[in-house]
Amino acid sequence: MKKNKASTPCLGICSTTYGDNVCKGCKRFVHEVINWNKYSIPEKELVNNRLEDFKLTVLQERLSIINPDLLASKLRENGINFNDSLNPLTWVFDLLRASGSQSLNLDQFGITLHENIALSELKDEIYKEFLELSEAHYDRYFFT
Repeated sequence: MKKNKASTPCLGICSTTYGDNVCKGCKRFVHEVINWNKYSIPEKELVNNRLEDFKLTVLQERLSIINPDLLASKLRENGINFNDSLNPLTWVFDLLRASGSQSLNLDQFGITLHENIALSELKDEIYKEFLELSEAHYDRYFFT
């Protein structure tokens, strides 16, 4: 299925059902998760644009995509779901999520790592920073 800027970012691991204001899976706000199917296409695109911007902020200093076509091909080959309407750098989140605790050779995916860091540590750092950005945005949006 071809995705677009209005496609759901849901990962199927929603934490808003446990009382989180920001989903630990997709990083949408609780009201965005609840009302997603009621949103217009421009509203969905606005949410996805915010999430894309946060992903780029977290990743751009850590990684580079050398070959987006290779990355897309490898993701498809491995059955990894990603939104090809977003910046290819954001696809790294989908790759890391799908890889779980498996070891990856990022070069095989057309990705260059800017830091000498273990992949597991990198994952932890970027997931934490992405969640922090989303929670800070939520707090700013609702509590200022």
